[in-house]
Amino acid sequence: MKKTLLFLTLIAFLAGPMGEVSRVEAASTSKNSETKADGKVKAKSQAKAKAKAKAKAKAKNKVKAKNKKKAKTKSKSKIKAKKYAPVATRQMTELRAISSAAGHAASIDGLDLRSAAAIVVDQKTGEALYAKNEAVPTSIASITKLMTAIVTLDAKLPLDEEITITSEEIDRLNGTSSRLPLGATLTRAELLNLALIASENRAAAALTRAYPGGRPAFISAMNRKARALGMHDTQFVDGTGLNSQNRATAMDLVKLVDASYRYPEIREMSSTAAYDVALPGKRVVKVREDGRTRRVTLDVVRQVAFNNTNALTRSGDWEIGVSKTGFINEAGKCLVMQAKIADTPVIIVLLDSWGSWTRIGDANRIRKWLELERQIAARSGKKAV
Repeated sequence: MKKTLLFLTLIAFLAGPMGEVSRVEAASTSKNSETKADGKVKAKSQAKAKAKAKAKAKAKNKVKAKNKKKAKTKSKSKIKAKKYAPVATRQMTELRAISSAAGHAASIDGLDLRSAAAIVVDQKTGEALYAKNEAVPTSIASITKLMTAIVTLDAKLPLDEEITITSEEIDRLNGTSSRLPLGATLTRAELLNLALIASENRAAAALTRAYPGGRPAFISAMNRKARALGMHDTQFVDGTGLNSQNRATAMDLVKLVDASYRYPEIREMSSTAAYDVALPGKRVVKVREDGRTRRVTLDVVRQVAFNNTNALTRSGDWEIGVSKTGFINEAGKCLVMQAKIADTPVIIVLLDSWGSWTRIGDANRIRKWLELERQIAARSGKKAV
């Protein structure tokens, strides 16, 4: 009996510490779980705070970029006279004689252009790579504005001189509209930009009026310059291109584009994708006085964006030096460009295209054709066209 009692006492004694250990372990496990949970909550809270800070920084950067863009646009709209460093360029040699057979051969090779008249010339050598009705005089519409820019720059008139748009700039021949309101005052540089980039007729008309001697003297200067450039089948009667009597051959326009390329201002302006200017406008607001609401018209100044009429200037695939489009009913859709294709500077003239996008399509066809010819020449070891 004593032995049994002693045995039971021993078991009770041993069980006491073991139970205590289990309780300690349980408490420790519970504490670890709580610590782990607290860590998760803390990590989650930190992640949220981090994401919030990141979003705040992103929004701040976005506002900063927007303000920077506004400041850039504002400074651009108030452009002043800029000194352009002349760029040395090789004088284009006399164009080689081109026959209709040459144009037909190029067409067989895969260059089937839709423009009624076209020519592609290697600017370095003066060699015509493709020609189609290149010697036929035709209306040239706003391609005219390249000569308007040349005559303006040749006169060395101050580019920061302010010129006001007047009723004399209204198109009474074709009745075309303009985004330049009467009374708007812009610098000569801004008018040149708008004439070359957006083909603004009132801008070009204002440039001709502000020329010493007025428009008659300006038109005379245009025709003298054409003769000096060897454009013997060309005539100008106005500086906008709205008059269908502004006529030239595709071959003559190659000379005009080549001459334009030698003016850094024309290269920079005509190849710019978009341009902003500050223009006066009207804004109607509601005003409440003595319990009554009335509308009041306020004079405001607003930033107006003008896009280049040549969509290719907004494409990163093209390296364009000079660009000008043109359109009136008598001329059809026109496009002239100086561009580097397959490492070769070329001049492209496309006249009287019948569709809205035909001239752009023709330009892209010319580019693919020249690139393909260069690849074939490189594989065969021959000189490319």
